[in-house]
Amino acid sequence: MEFVRRVSALPPSRRGCVLTIGNFDGVHRGHQAIIQRLTTLAATHGRPATLLTFDPTPLEFFKPELAPARLSSLREKIEDTARYGLQRLVRARFDARFAAQPPAEFVRSLLVGQLSVAAVMVGTDFRFGRDRVGDLAMLETLGRECGFEVLPVPTISVDGQRVSSTRVREALAAGKPDVAETLLGRPYRVSGRVISGQRLGRSLGVPTANLDLQRKVAPRHGVYAVRVRLADGRVLDGAASLGTRPTVNGQGCLLEVHLLDFNEDLYGTRIAVFFHAFLRGEVRFDSTSALRDAMMADIDHARTLLARIPPAGDEPNPDTNRGTHV
Repeated sequence: MEFVRRVSALPPSRRGCVLTIGNFDGVHRGHQAIIQRLTTLAATHGRPATLLTFDPTPLEFFKPELAPARLSSLREKIEDTARYGLQRLVRARFDARFAAQPPAEFVRSLLVGQLSVAAVMVGTDFRFGRDRVGDLAMLETLGRECGFEVLPVPTISVDGQRVSSTRVREALAAGKPDVAETLLGRPYRVSGRVISGQRLGRSLGVPTANLDLQRKVAPRHGVYAVRVRLADGRVLDGAASLGTRPTVNGQGCLLEVHLLDFNEDLYGTRIAVFFHAFLRGEVRFDSTSALRDAMMADIDHARTLLARIPPAGDEPNPDTNRGTHV
């Protein structure tokens, strides 16, 4: 897949696409359905199936204190959209100038002038342009004027409810990764590079691979049964603690993963941690010995649970599907 870091970096010779627009946070089953329809439409036009996404998101720009935790990093979004068949992801920088564009300018300058769209596929609640005054009807009118097709995307529902990134966040915040997995169509994951920590886990006989989470995260703080895909493709069972480590007065949010029956050096490598079951909430213990006892019980619990969960076969390698970058 081709990743375009800036719209202006796309040369005229490579313009032309069938486009969808949105944050696609988490790339849940609704997003996957859009990508499937988009790739089918793109094939009929002979153009690449393309997603236009915004960074930061409009809410992060206007009201950062109200912006929810992202379900996926940009790298994870690239991996997931490529996995479901997207051919090009274009990132647009959302700033005051971008936000001030009237709807017609957004269409004529960006969609037509810079991207040369042949067709645009969006949800029925799509809004665009300054003050979000542009809607699907306006886009259809502008499409007829500018010579591109506009196709609305039907709502995708699970258990009678619309699939959305908000529903995925709510499930994770409630400690229900199984519900999130149903909405995502795969286990929720956090990926990153293993950092060197305080080695407290190793001193307690429970070594961990640590990911420093520099962003707000969606899952409830606590302990989880997880599977971890290493950079070499191996998938291992584990128990993970997500939170601020109150027993040792930790600062910032850290994901600490103990891999079962594993004792190799992972520092500096990229791993992906897939959340399968919530074991318990984050607790402040009176002593490190009490913490160790709880960790050992957590490991036994995770081992028992994961023995009953067959490998899904849908846990993507964190270092594949990167594609080309512009």
